[in-house]
Amino acid sequence: MHMLAVLSLLVAAVSAYPTYRDKIPNGYSVPDPCGGGIWEAVGHYDPTHHTILKNMFGQHFAAEGHMWTPKLCGMDSDGDGILNGVELGDPNCIWTVGAIPAGPATGHPGICNPVSACGGFTCGCHGNQCVGK
Repeated sequence: MHMLAVLSLLVAAVSAYPTYRDKIPNGYSVPDPCGGGIWEAVGHYDPTHHTILKNMFGQHFAAEGHMWTPKLCGMDSDGDGILNGVELGDPNCIWTVGAIPAGPATGHPGICNPVSACGGFTCGCHGNQCVGK
């Protein structure tokens, strides 16, 4: 019985992560900077796995209480010279949850565009092997 309770909590915790995509503009259509497709785990280095290792956008998002704020929108979390709001289709930082963004997502706020511009990140990685120093 105890194992069932633990399993239920684990399932609830894992299924909660996708809801973060609801809290950023174009959260379900962030382009994969490694070439084609969508980056599902926007706040993480691994595109489809919710690993412990968060990219800088994920860290900034957490610091803002997992909310899209004007401060987060105006940041350049990945250091590629493009603000998070511009990359996610909210260049004026006015988007709210449930609203339609001003435009499409054109980049990834947590991984440099192009990937090689900032170094340290490896496309095709999985888990905690995504960033090498």
